[in-house]
Amino acid sequence: MNVQKCDCKENPCTCPSTSHKMGPDNFKVPTIPLNRPQCSAKSNEKETNKPQLKNDAKKKEWSLSDFELGRPLGKGKFGNVYLAREKESQYVVALKVLFKSQIQDSEIEYQVRREVEIQCRLRHPNILRMYGYFHDEKRIYLILEYAKHGALYKLLKDHEKFDEKTAAIYVRDLTKALIYCHSKKVIHRDIKPENLLIGHNYELKIADFGWSVHSPSSRRMTLCGTLDYLSPEMIEGKPHNYAVDIWSLGVLCYELLVGLPPFEAKEHHQTFRKIRYVIIKYPDFISEKAKDLIGKLLVINPEQRLPLTQVLQHPWILENAPEGARPLFCTMEQK
Repeated sequence: MNVQKCDCKENPCTCPSTSHKMGPDNFKVPTIPLNRPQCSAKSNEKETNKPQLKNDAKKKEWSLSDFELGRPLGKGKFGNVYLAREKESQYVVALKVLFKSQIQDSEIEYQVRREVEIQCRLRHPNILRMYGYFHDEKRIYLILEYAKHGALYKLLKDHEKFDEKTAAIYVRDLTKALIYCHSKKVIHRDIKPENLLIGHNYELKIADFGWSVHSPSSRRMTLCGTLDYLSPEMIEGKPHNYAVDIWSLGVLCYELLVGLPPFEAKEHHQTFRKIRYVIIKYPDFISEKAKDLIGKLLVINPEQRLPLTQVLQHPWILENAPEGARPLFCTMEQK
């Protein structure tokens, strides 16, 4: 991805454009992707019965009139997400509607650009697809894959905590997605349950690439992400690289098993201290193999954290999440 110079405070800069203002010319709609996931209103039908999107080479731009809007799926500070159906193909998607004025007032134009630039280019079963985008005078519309079961955060809160097999399956799938991201020189930097969605078959999908960065140099200085998931090098303002995602993977693994992040505290300074010195208390019900994996991910020195490829070969993953294993929720729903 070619990156131009700009006036943002990040070094090196990763803004997709030299301008932070979103005039009509700044959001040119890409052509239709040729291959789209089969996501219809009757998503439980067999693959062959699902509608096919016609490849119309003449159609260059989307507009709101191409979609039927359904119920709201979520609300955020800068806009809302709606269930929607593309009229011609009957594909069901999630339409993320962002207000330009709020984005400009909060000075996060570069984050939105970064999210679009990065997510449109990623193709992995455990990464939420962005099919395209368009805009009008006041709003920006992102056409996203619909994740039927919502955020992992909600699923986790509904169950309080996961059994080790379910947790291992989600750690396995997130690891695969991060390996793919890192191979594309993308650091996510904000892995947390709220940014992980659950698809039709309870498969995990990384979403929300607003804090992500395409970083061929692999070293960053920006403090970003969620406090409970920040790595020691980030809270200390040191340069960071892909290893911040490995740290977040360890934090997530703990939270899936316990129901709470490992460094949670009443005051921010207490959380910072716990992170800086990796102060963790493990409940008795966590297995030794799970503790071993978490301990190898939550290491102060980024270079000493367990590489993602070795995470997939860890005994806890191999024992609880062999290839083909799916979460218990999926099995129960099929019955």
